[in-house]
Amino acid sequence: MPKDPISRADELTALGWPSEEVARYAELWEYRRRWGSMNLEREDRLFLRKAEAALPPLPTGKAAARKSIREKSYYRWLRFNLEAMQAAEASMGLAEGECGAWTIVLEEELKVLDSCQPVLGLPDTIKARELTPMREAWAAEAAELGRSLSFDFAAPLIALKEQQTTSWKPLRDPSQAGDTSYPVLDTDGAAAFRARIGAAIDQQIRSSFPSLADSNPAPEPAAPESGSETPSPEATPGAVEEATV
Repeated sequence: MPKDPISRADELTALGWPSEEVARYAELWEYRRRWGSMNLEREDRLFLRKAEAALPPLPTGKAAARKSIREKSYYRWLRFNLEAMQAAEASMGLAEGECGAWTIVLEEELKVLDSCQPVLGLPDTIKARELTPMREAWAAEAAELGRSLSFDFAAPLIALKEQQTTSWKPLRDPSQAGDTSYPVLDTDGAAAFRARIGAAIDQQIRSSFPSLADSNPAPEPAAPESGSETPSPEATPGAVEEATV
């Protein structure tokens, strides 16, 4: 039976399945999505098949195959790295209100993606590479504002690739492969950093992702000042040439 492209736990509830079985299905489905079915117990694999057999078939066609943004590889790659950092921060002994700068950067990027809903096809993900040096620059700025701890950025992806095949690349720029410094900001510093970085990420994604081009209306031309006249192309010989450059 084909795997469902999205979890359909709500549909099982509507079919009258007990809440504990619906929760089990949702947990197993998420595990399979992230890690594959190789490590699932035979009983769990059979349970997933039973649940999927009980669900009505999905409609065929392009609309049914389209993934939500949270199912897209780029989004899941960001989420994977964020969750690895959040797990590490839990054991770093951070003071109340402290937060890692990298965590803030990825949280804000995911927030913008949720808000503007780009297609995240190949054209978008190619443009997303421009965010790599920007993240590095923001992290360097944060290092000047707070204290620095240590985090192995490569380890989570290495561990994942030992369990399953993935084409995901490291989060950090290759030139920073050995850098384990992890800037941490206090409450006030984190809030200011988040506001500034969030606005910068929003502007970068909305202005550069091809799938969002039609959602960014061109600014209206400024109205001429009172008493002034708009010069015609004939009056300004350079105007036509500049417009066609």
